[in-house]
Amino acid sequence: MGEEQLVDVIRGSIVESTHLGHIAVVNSEGKLLYYNGDPNRVTFARSSMKPLQAVPIVETGAADFYQYDQADLSLACASHSGEAQHTDRVLEILSRLGLTTDSLKCGTHPPRWQEAYEKLMKEGKEVTPEFNNCSGKHSGMLTTAKFMEESLEDYYKIDHPVQKRILEVISNLSEIPINEIEIGIDGCGVPVHGIPLRNLALGFAKMANPETLPENRKKAIEQVTAAMMAAPEMVGGTHRFCTDFMHVEDGRMFGKAGAEGVYCIGDKETGIGIAIKIEDGNARATSPVAVEVLKQLNLLTDRQLELLQDYHYPNLKNARQEVIGQLRPTFSLKNA
Repeated sequence: MGEEQLVDVIRGSIVESTHLGHIAVVNSEGKLLYYNGDPNRVTFARSSMKPLQAVPIVETGAADFYQYDQADLSLACASHSGEAQHTDRVLEILSRLGLTTDSLKCGTHPPRWQEAYEKLMKEGKEVTPEFNNCSGKHSGMLTTAKFMEESLEDYYKIDHPVQKRILEVISNLSEIPINEIEIGIDGCGVPVHGIPLRNLALGFAKMANPETLPENRKKAIEQVTAAMMAAPEMVGGTHRFCTDFMHVEDGRMFGKAGAEGVYCIGDKETGIGIAIKIEDGNARATSPVAVEVLKQLNLLTDRQLELLQDYHYPNLKNARQEVIGQLRPTFSLKNA
């Protein structure tokens, strides 16, 4: 099976571009329910894996020891925008650990939130690691390493106990043996995990319905997903799909974006997991696909669809902010 057409990009009266991709919808028993394209496409989950990567923070006892609240734990799952609400919290977590931003090995990039970037420039300050969109995840990794009395300078390396624990969680929830998980390096320097798309969806299904898992893991997963849904502003930020989607879902679903056109959703009510991969890696196509999948599965009310309209059919705007086109999902889910 190859990729299939998922989203048209309309400019004027013609289709200017088309985004191809893959979708897998799976229940917590691992059964493929619906799909498009190739549900077995091996996919680097990128930042969509962050909710699974956060599980050991709770499971080890580190979150309790360092007094993590729900916003702290939600931030560990984040690809945040670098707003003050995010960076201040990263610094506060590091302070609890007795560490500074020098301990973060995620590297630097300008904050996604334009106002934060402009403020830095006006004040003549450098862009420091807390502004990296993965600084919450890295703070969580440091939290676990500090609690477990492990080395801090190399927590990001594949052979470090922090990464080995994460690998075990991913293997367990996705039902892929560790030696069959493809390993690459993510943009923030930590290992990134490549698994078939349907197994990525399974991981989110088990996060949504962890009832068959051992009690310690079940409770840790429930804390992670509850934190994401209780403090969705930490996961993304202002005008971000992850945040606005979870606000609209109001405690039922959790979602997480990943670079190169990945998006994953877990639904607590039905126990299903959804994984999406846009073949060309363009993230602009992920929210139209995600909302359309939920619409076709009858998992959204008319009111919720209305609130997510701007993500379902995103407008294209020119430099004067005039609407000159639109993205439109074009697929129909196939029953597996």
